[in-house]
Amino acid sequence: MPTSETIVRPAEPADLPAVAGIYTHYVVSSVATFEETPPPVADWLNRLGDLADRGLPFLVAEVAGEVAGYAYATPWRPKPAYRHTVEDSIYLAPDHTGRGLGGALLGALVERSERAGARQMIAVIADTGSEASAALHRRFGFSAVGLLAKVGHKHGRWIDTLLMQRELGAGAG
Repeated sequence: MPTSETIVRPAEPADLPAVAGIYTHYVVSSVATFEETPPPVADWLNRLGDLADRGLPFLVAEVAGEVAGYAYATPWRPKPAYRHTVEDSIYLAPDHTGRGLGGALLGALVERSERAGARQMIAVIADTGSEASAALHRRFGFSAVGLLAKVGHKHGRWIDTLLMQRELGAGAG
């Protein structure tokens, strides 16, 4: 469980070096992302600005003054008919996993995406051999809606992606 020292808040430009560092770990050492080259901090600054312009959340989990994870919602697809559907992304610093931060971030992300007018949230979970992300999403009401087999190739192996979906706000229920 997150401690009383945990704060989930909107990301700020000063957080982005830590965000970039967390993501670099997953780019280099895992198949959780299909990126093969870690994006520089300048790319994160552009993402932060783009999401702010769209009214979409970009959040960080801060533990004892340190960015321990982050989450954001991006447009699912660029075509206008998809404008009410977002995709979530959640990453935790390797030394902060298993402490409930993913749940704190996902809960806040769902709430703020609803407030932003999103009606559906999609999770694209790489490496279906790892259950943690799918289990987290199930706890927050996501259902598996599809499996894309062998759609990514990284670190010498083919990777599946699990698609999960949850209705938000007025679309739920």
